[in-house]
This record gives sequence, structure tokens and C-alpha cells, in this order.
Amino acid sequence: MKKLFSLMALGQALSVGSTYATSHTGAAATADGEDRQRTRVAACTGAAKGMKGEERRAFMRSCLSIDGKPPAQGKLTICNVEAKGLNGDERKNFMRNCLK
Repeated sequence: MKKLFSLMALGQALSVGSTYATSHTGAAATADGEDRQRTRVAACTGAAKGMKGEERRAFMRSCLSIDGKPPAQGKLTICNVEAKGLNGDERKNFMRNCLK
């Protein structure tokens, strides 16, 4: 269940990122960007066939990352999911290290 939730959060983060890009750039630029993003997601999904669970999640994260790093909003979403159940200073320290 946690793995499914993590994949859903990653998908949502990617869609939020593209929505943000759409609202802050010209229409022609966003259409090209959306096509590139769709192509990238399709290629990564195709390459991940046969993978399951943590292996697939790690592969998709690295495949969709930019220069080996996930997009900032996606990284924040992933860290929030992983920090579930932590409180106070423990959560603060975890988030600080996760977002580096």
C-alpha cells in the first residue's frame, strides 16, 4: 500500500509541476514541454516493464529525474511521504536532510 501511495504521490507531483509550468509560460512552449514530458514518461514506463515495488519506484525516480535529481516539487512530495509519522524536531531534521 505504501508503494502504491508513493507512486501516486510521484505522479501527482509530476502533474503539479507540469500544471505550474503551463500557467507560467507561453502556450507554444508548454505544448512542446508537455510532449517531451509525455515522451519521457512513456519511455520510462516502457523500460520499467517487469519491475515491481521498490525496484520500479527507484527506477522511475531516476529515469524521470533531471541531471540525476528529481524536480524540486517532486522531491518535496517524496520527502513528505517518507516523513509520514515523524513529528517535531525529528521531522524537521529528516526533511532538511531529504531536501538537500
